[in-house]
Amino acid sequence: MRPAPMVQVPMVHIDVIVEDPAWRRALPRAEILARRAVAAALRESGAEGLVTVLLADDRTLRRLNGEHRGKDKPTNVLSFPAGAPGHLGDIALALGVVRREALAAGKPFAAHAAHLVAHGALHLIGHDHLAAGEARRMERAEARAMHRMRLPNPWRHAA
Repeated sequence: MRPAPMVQVPMVHIDVIVEDPAWRRALPRAEILARRAVAAALRESGAEGLVTVLLADDRTLRRLNGEHRGKDKPTNVLSFPAGAPGHLGDIALALGVVRREALAAGKPFAAHAAHLVAHGALHLIGHDHLAAGEARRMERAEARAMHRMRLPNPWRHAA
């Protein structure tokens, strides 16, 4: 009997930094959820390399948003594609913004956080949502990632 041929599986290494300990109170398995969301989002991409996820507070995201986008306010998620071999990029989330959005939308906090991590990971590999066609493709990719995690489609009840 002949052995099965080797299948090359892309490798994505995911580091999670919990800068704000309140993330662990809000989401006790935050690191695991973040890793699963990145993996689910990048599964079909063939991307390889390091992704760092920073779970921070609103103040940190406000500072990053100001430095990198010229906007003096916190935002839910920021993505920083690396463009360097072996490093796909970095993703940062603001606990307060993510929590307020989930509450306002009536979504479970964990599901909303996972969606935003997946959203950030897709930005790292070139997805965007500036044009209607790009936005639809990105939304479908996000929905597939959430399906892989057995979480609700974030766009199913969107207005």
